[in-house]
Amino acid sequence: MSYEQPGTRPRTVVLSLIAGLVLGAAGMGAAWAMNADSASPVAGGTPTADARAACEALDGFAPEKYTAKGPAGEVALNRFAAAGALSASAAAGDAKYKELAQTIRRSQDRHAQVFDFDAAVKKDLDQAREICRAL
Repeated sequence: MSYEQPGTRPRTVVLSLIAGLVLGAAGMGAAWAMNADSASPVAGGTPTADARAACEALDGFAPEKYTAKGPAGEVALNRFAAAGALSASAAAGDAKYKELAQTIRRSQDRHAQVFDFDAAVKKDLDQAREICRAL
């Protein structure tokens, strides 16, 4: 019959747990890296990807739903905000996206002043969409 030395069992358990965590994290990291889609805007992390994402957010934005109650209003509000943030990120990374960012920002600033999607706001949104089509 063999006997363990005092104190070796807890140390063995702790070392096994640490080894399991390290191997699990490495496995998850490897799986994540292999499944990363380099074509997705998030994976790209480039100004171009940010500009495209801003345009996608703007494309899905419907001003008439901005004041709607519930999910439709939340979607509109968040897409309008996301278009501004992503276009600003794109412009910060590459000056060729400055016009897109300025146009979206101008529409957001005007909207914040009048609390409505008036002709000036809609004109800037249309201009931003034109810029997006050219990307």
